[in-house]
Amino acid sequence: EGYEEFFPPSYPTWSADDIAVITYGNSIRRNGEKPLNTLHAFLNENLHETVSIVHILPFLPFSSDDGYAVRDFYVVDPDLGDWNDIKSLAGDFKLMADLVVNHASAQGEWFQNFLKGEGPGHDYFFTVDDDFDTSDVVRPRTSELLYEVETGAGVKKVWCTFSHDQADLDFRNPEVLLEFANIILINLRQGVKIFRLDAVAFLWKESGSNCLNLPEAHEVIRLLRSFISAADDTAVIVTETNLPNQENLSYFGNANEAHWIYNFSLPPLLIHTLLPGDSMALKRWSMSLPPALDGTAYLNFIASHDGVGMRPAEGLISDADFDRMLATLESFGGLLSFRNKPGGERSVYEVNIALIDALKGTHDGPDDLQVQRFLAAHTIMLELEGVPAFYVHSLFGTENDTQRVEATGINRAINRRQWQVDDLTAALGQDDKHHGRVFEALKELIRIRKAQPAFNPNATQFTLHLEPNLFGVWRQSRDRKQSVFCVTNVSDQEILFPLIHINLMGTESWGDLLSGDAFEAIDGEITLAPYQSVWISNKF
Repeated sequence: EGYEEFFPPSYPTWSADDIAVITYGNSIRRNGEKPLNTLHAFLNENLHETVSIVHILPFLPFSSDDGYAVRDFYVVDPDLGDWNDIKSLAGDFKLMADLVVNHASAQGEWFQNFLKGEGPGHDYFFTVDDDFDTSDVVRPRTSELLYEVETGAGVKKVWCTFSHDQADLDFRNPEVLLEFANIILINLRQGVKIFRLDAVAFLWKESGSNCLNLPEAHEVIRLLRSFISAADDTAVIVTETNLPNQENLSYFGNANEAHWIYNFSLPPLLIHTLLPGDSMALKRWSMSLPPALDGTAYLNFIASHDGVGMRPAEGLISDADFDRMLATLESFGGLLSFRNKPGGERSVYEVNIALIDALKGTHDGPDDLQVQRFLAAHTIMLELEGVPAFYVHSLFGTENDTQRVEATGINRAINRRQWQVDDLTAALGQDDKHHGRVFEALKELIRIRKAQPAFNPNATQFTLHLEPNLFGVWRQSRDRKQSVFCVTNVSDQEILFPLIHINLMGTESWGDLLSGDAFEAIDGEITLAPYQSVWISNKF
């Protein structure tokens, strides 16, 4: 208590130049070469002028869940490389890494010592007795919550939020917090600048509660932020809290918890918008989203290594629209993952699908506007308040990897392809494939965005009141010199858009940043093709 008096909140800076790419260390490979080296070379050759932040998903030794069951928090997975490779990447990009704080591998040294009852980690894991009331626990899985194991001290019931190979850590033990302080220092020394706190909302448990978003979890985040900021006041904390919108927003705290929070509602809302061509739910959400305070920002994304989370859409989409979206995504090859709700009822937790396939058509079925729809989704993401983050497979328009699902038996593998770098380079260069068109179009969008002060992550945003088949926002630079009116046709029909519907001041000259076209009259009309966007600015 009172530690913030000694470690006041610090405010790192960011700008419109900050664009992130999210990737596994082995998403791009070359036989006989360390994957981290292959990835680094590809990023330097193809994206060095495009992205500034590289989020390498867990790169530590693991036993399951593609890295999120960490066996050893102190070394790099030798199948990927070593700390020198991490440090080398951090020399060319701002490096973002996962801090898997909620759990550790049941096959790691800590848990093996727990079984023996001695050694480092022997008292790090959360166990309960029969008196602990778990009836209201909320978690994103259908497996049994408690894992009974034989230890040197008898049978123990270990809490496992996600799987029995991911045993939850006990932050009631201060030694656990001190261990993670040391892990943080190791990462900072290796060049990590941004820490993603994985599954942090589940970190604290109390009998009879839902064991989610408890005040103590927020307190731990404040402690970690104070510690990280004291060690490096340019470092950033990002909380991974895949929850309904209002709960997610709480992780900003009073600008003293997360520097950035994921905009988890954006992916399902944007898909819901583009499938029927109706922006009303997205518009209502955008209008209600509070501006981020100084020292905080939204992290906007629309695809990730996980599926499209459905909980963040709760209360934002009607049940009928929700069910219709799930049915359409299943028809496009999507797979549904479920969670248990209190009382035993199951509900869809996420849809596992590559974004390019999620947008391959409308509710009426597939069409030939897939790429245009896909680019429209990213254009909207780029224009919104916050820092944009691109999943590496979205940059290439990578489709559903059904073979990987069949080989692993894991739904999430559908969006975790591992490209051989020569195959990827060839695909990007083929005129008859969409990969190159998507890659070049997204890089051009990013290039234009980065040059606009109005797209600073904390610049003013106002949602435009347009017809349901349009979505738009107004962005204004922090010095109030640049305005950008962003409008997207979210439908598969051509639309005539009167410029009088937006506030173009007659004392300025206006034009579209995306096409380069100047507008001779601010009371004229423009024709928007299906899924076309315009960024109308007084500085172009």
